[in-house]
Amino acid sequence: MLPIRGVYEVVIRVRDLRRAEAFYCDVLGLEEGLRVEERGMLFLRAGGDAGMLVLQRDDGGFPKQHFAFSVAASEIDAAAEKLRSHGVEIRGPVVHDWMPAKSVYFSDPDGHDAELCAPLPRH
Repeated sequence: MLPIRGVYEVVIRVRDLRRAEAFYCDVLGLEEGLRVEERGMLFLRAGGDAGMLVLQRDDGGFPKQHFAFSVAASEIDAAAEKLRSHGVEIRGPVVHDWMPAKSVYFSDPDGHDAELCAPLPRH
């Protein structure tokens, strides 16, 4: 087995980099790490040094993806309300007993299925 400790970076293809940047920075609160204009890429810090989300401009067709951001259980309801205040449609909350976790789902400007996932204590 490899000593993998988690996922550090995920690349998301977007049609309009500026529109996606506004959503991920202004609405979700991610911070810019590195901009590579000639490659149409923007590296964003997700949770400080916990990992990176990379927005990559892609003018072609691409499949929709699903990804989830971790949030504290005590913060998920307020985070969902903040998304709503920015006009983002929320689905949920949904409690996943098998994980256990509480999640809310939403779409980004390119139609990717995103999630806020709050781990819950195991009983």
